[in-house]
Amino acid sequence: MVTSWLMEFSYAVENWRKEKLQEVKLLARKTEGLTSSNLKEEAGILVRALESDWAVLSENIGLWVPAEVIHQEHDDKPEGEEEPEEALPGRPLPPECHAELHADYDGAAVRWGLTHHKESAADCCQACLDQAKYAKPGEKKCNIWVYCPSETGCYSPDIYQHKNQECWLKYAEKPKLNFKDWYSESYRDSHPNAPLIVPWVSGVVSA
Repeated sequence: MVTSWLMEFSYAVENWRKEKLQEVKLLARKTEGLTSSNLKEEAGILVRALESDWAVLSENIGLWVPAEVIHQEHDDKPEGEEEPEEALPGRPLPPECHAELHADYDGAAVRWGLTHHKESAADCCQACLDQAKYAKPGEKKCNIWVYCPSETGCYSPDIYQHKNQECWLKYAEKPKLNFKDWYSESYRDSHPNAPLIVPWVSGVVSA
């Protein structure tokens, strides 16, 4: 019974480690072109901690699990091969959706996302296209869709708790990004609850 519980616990911790490692690796790649950045240094430290130093770190913070119940993953990827592109759940997005991962666009809400959920980003994009197609005269036509693909919800600097599958339909004469790829160090200093990586996926379409 104890061993079974330890195995489940170790799997949960390992899944968390993999998720965070993927986020930090993305951040590290995005900061490669910067000549001087505390964010770049932080990303490098986190990658090392979550990879080579993970066993020591987990023991130091009280997450040690006996070696015989730790699930070991073997990396058989050939050396030099690039990481696969990040995939979104659900059906593939058509080209006209112009999907941008880790992007959050501003705009006037045509459809309030808190009460408008879709199964996938592709469905959210389609909802935007349909709204624009069937909008009544004088109504704003959707030309921006913003979707939350994260099972744990998506961060936004407002008073709401944004849930998985929220689909925001927006309009802007000149679409403008709120956030792209990651939240800056200065932003995270003033917004302690902000994660490193922007969790939203968005797209600008032709209305």
